[in-house]
Amino acid sequence: MGKAVLDSYAIMAYLFKQKGYERVLKLIENAGNTGQPLLITSVNWAEVSYVVERKAGRTHWLRLRKDLACLPIEIVEADKELAECAAEFKVKGGISLGDCFAAALAKLRGLPVCTGDREFERVQDEVKVMWI
Repeated sequence: MGKAVLDSYAIMAYLFKQKGYERVLKLIENAGNTGQPLLITSVNWAEVSYVVERKAGRTHWLRLRKDLACLPIEIVEADKELAECAAEFKVKGGISLGDCFAAALAKLRGLPVCTGDREFERVQDEVKVMWI
Protein backbone atom coordinates (compact mmCIF):
# COMPACT_ATOMS: atom_id res chain seq x y z
CA MET A 1 0.00 0.00 0.00
CA GLY A 2 1.36 3.37 -0.98
CA LYS A 3 0.29 6.94 -0.85
CA ALA A 4 -3.38 7.60 -1.58
CA VAL A 5 -6.11 10.23 -1.56
CA LEU A 6 -8.78 9.82 1.10
CA ASP A 7 -12.31 10.98 0.51
CA SER A 8 -14.64 11.89 3.34
CA TYR A 9 -16.22 8.42 3.24
CA ALA A 10 -12.89 6.82 4.18
CA ILE A 11 -12.27 9.26 7.04
CA MET A 12 -15.80 8.76 8.38
CA ALA A 13 -15.38 4.97 8.23
CA TYR A 14 -12.15 5.32 10.21
CA LEU A 15 -13.57 7.71 12.80
CA PHE A 16 -16.74 5.75 13.47
CA LYS A 17 -15.31 2.24 12.89
CA GLN A 18 -17.67 1.59 10.03
CA LYS A 19 -17.25 -0.97 7.28
CA GLY A 20 -13.77 -0.69 5.78
CA TYR A 21 -12.15 1.18 8.66
CA GLU A 22 -9.49 -1.54 9.00
CA ARG A 23 -8.26 -0.79 5.49
CA VAL A 24 -8.07 2.93 6.25
CA LEU A 25 -6.24 2.18 9.51
CA LYS A 26 -3.66 0.14 7.58
CA LEU A 27 -3.18 3.00 5.12
CA ILE A 28 -2.65 5.41 8.01
CA GLU A 29 -0.17 3.07 9.70
CA ASN A 30 1.70 2.62 6.41
CA ALA A 31 1.80 6.38 5.85
CA GLY A 32 3.29 6.83 9.31
CA ASN A 33 5.89 4.13 8.70
CA THR A 34 6.95 5.43 5.28
CA GLY A 35 6.75 9.14 5.99
CA GLN A 36 4.46 9.60 2.99
CA PRO A 37 1.26 11.23 4.21
CA LEU A 38 -2.15 10.42 2.85
CA LEU A 39 -3.89 13.30 1.12
CA ILE A 40 -7.34 14.82 1.51
CA THR A 41 -8.67 17.94 -0.19
CA SER A 42 -9.80 20.89 1.89
CA VAL A 43 -13.28 20.35 0.40
CA ASN A 44 -13.40 16.76 1.68
CA TRP A 45 -12.04 17.95 5.04
CA ALA A 46 -14.99 20.36 5.21
CA GLU A 47 -17.35 17.45 4.54
CA VAL A 48 -15.85 15.47 7.41
CA SER A 49 -16.14 18.50 9.68
CA TYR A 50 -19.81 19.19 9.08
CA VAL A 51 -20.88 15.53 9.05
CA VAL A 52 -19.17 14.82 12.38
CA GLU A 53 -20.56 17.99 13.92
CA ARG A 54 -24.09 17.16 12.75
CA LYS A 55 -23.77 13.55 13.87
CA ALA A 56 -21.98 13.98 17.21
CA GLY A 57 -21.84 17.70 18.04
CA ARG A 58 -19.28 20.49 17.96
CA THR A 59 -17.35 19.35 21.04
CA HIS A 60 -16.88 15.88 19.56
CA TRP A 61 -15.68 17.35 16.25
CA LEU A 62 -13.14 19.57 18.02
CA ARG A 63 -11.73 16.53 19.84
CA LEU A 64 -11.62 14.41 16.69
CA ARG A 65 -10.05 17.25 14.72
CA LYS A 66 -7.24 17.37 17.27
CA ASP A 67 -6.78 13.58 16.98
CA LEU A 68 -6.79 13.72 13.17
CA ALA A 69 -4.13 16.45 13.23
CA CYS A 70 -1.73 13.89 14.74
CA LEU A 71 -2.17 11.48 11.84
CA PRO A 72 -0.06 11.41 8.66
CA ILE A 73 -2.75 13.13 6.62
CA GLU A 74 -2.02 16.24 4.57
CA ILE A 75 -4.85 18.62 3.70
CA VAL A 76 -4.45 19.88 0.13
CA GLU A 77 -5.97 23.30 -0.54
CA ALA A 78 -8.32 23.64 -3.49
CA ASP A 79 -6.49 25.80 -6.01
CA LYS A 80 -7.54 26.73 -9.55
CA GLU A 81 -6.04 23.60 -11.16
CA LEU A 82 -7.76 21.28 -8.69
CA ALA A 83 -11.07 23.16 -9.01
CA GLU A 84 -11.01 23.00 -12.81
CA CYS A 85 -10.21 19.29 -12.79
CA ALA A 86 -13.05 18.71 -10.28
CA ALA A 87 -15.37 20.67 -12.58
CA GLU A 88 -14.49 18.32 -15.44
CA PHE A 89 -15.72 15.39 -13.36
CA LYS A 90 -18.84 17.31 -12.27
CA VAL A 91 -19.80 18.09 -15.88
CA LYS A 92 -20.03 14.35 -16.55
CA GLY A 93 -22.64 14.06 -13.79
CA GLY A 94 -23.62 11.49 -11.21
CA ILE A 95 -21.00 12.41 -8.63
CA SER A 96 -21.08 14.92 -5.77
CA LEU A 97 -18.87 17.99 -5.85
CA GLY A 98 -16.86 16.76 -2.87
CA ASP A 99 -16.21 13.46 -4.59
CA CYS A 100 -15.19 15.36 -7.72
CA PHE A 101 -12.47 17.11 -5.72
CA ALA A 102 -11.16 13.81 -4.33
CA ALA A 103 -11.17 12.30 -7.82
CA ALA A 104 -9.44 15.38 -9.23
CA LEU A 105 -6.66 15.26 -6.64
CA ALA A 106 -6.16 11.55 -7.29
CA LYS A 107 -6.00 12.16 -11.05
CA LEU A 108 -3.61 15.12 -10.80
CA ARG A 109 -1.26 13.32 -8.42
CA GLY A 110 -1.50 9.91 -10.11
CA LEU A 111 -2.73 8.27 -6.90
CA PRO A 112 -5.62 5.98 -6.04
CA VAL A 113 -8.58 7.37 -4.14
CA CYS A 114 -9.56 5.37 -1.05
CA THR A 115 -13.33 5.18 -0.61
CA GLY A 116 -16.38 3.02 -0.19
CA ASP A 117 -18.65 5.51 -1.95
CA ARG A 118 -20.15 3.82 -5.02
CA GLU A 119 -20.32 7.17 -6.87
CA PHE A 120 -16.64 6.60 -7.65
CA GLU A 121 -17.63 3.78 -10.01
CA ARG A 122 -18.38 6.59 -12.49
CA VAL A 123 -14.74 7.77 -12.53
CA GLN A 124 -12.89 4.46 -12.53
CA ASP A 125 -11.90 4.94 -16.16
CA GLU A 126 -9.82 7.99 -15.14
CA VAL A 127 -8.91 7.35 -11.51
CA LYS A 128 -7.82 4.20 -9.72
CA VAL A 129 -10.18 3.43 -6.84
CA MET A 130 -9.02 1.62 -3.71
CA TRP A 131 -12.27 0.21 -2.30
CA ILE A 132 -12.76 -0.20 1.43
